[in-house]
Amino acid sequence: MKSEPDAFGINDLYNKPNQTEHWDGVRNYQARNMMRDAMKLGDQVFFYHSNCEQPGIVGIMEVVKEGYPDFTAFDPDDAHFDPKSDPDKPRWMMVDVKFVKTLSRTISLRELKARQELVNMAVVRPGNRLSIMPVSADEWQFILGLEQQDTLL
Repeated sequence: MKSEPDAFGINDLYNKPNQTEHWDGVRNYQARNMMRDAMKLGDQVFFYHSNCEQPGIVGIMEVVKEGYPDFTAFDPDDAHFDPKSDPDKPRWMMVDVKFVKTLSRTISLRELKARQELVNMAVVRPGNRLSIMPVSADEWQFILGLEQQDTLL
């Protein structure tokens, strides 16, 4: 799950009550569907900082509440308001996530792209701009192994 650290970063999640927050404002149908249909209670998720000096994976979160209507879509005073969204038939979903840990180092997008083992990972393929992208079990394990390695990339 991607977020710009100036908008909401790993430290913001860490500092929330119970280190838990809803992941709102997703306004892409494919990403919405992943939250609604694929993300399950207890799933672990990488926290990825985007649109910053060193984009990359900075931490791990856990899904603590499965997909439910994104209430920010109904609030005209919220930046994520969608006038076409109806509380009786919600268009947008969100999940709640809980801080698990900050990685010992950022695993940069540059490093992810340089690893042959991750060539098929969604985040490294050109044109993938979704804020939520799937990670296979093999990719997950490989990335966790990278955390302890120094990199010259």
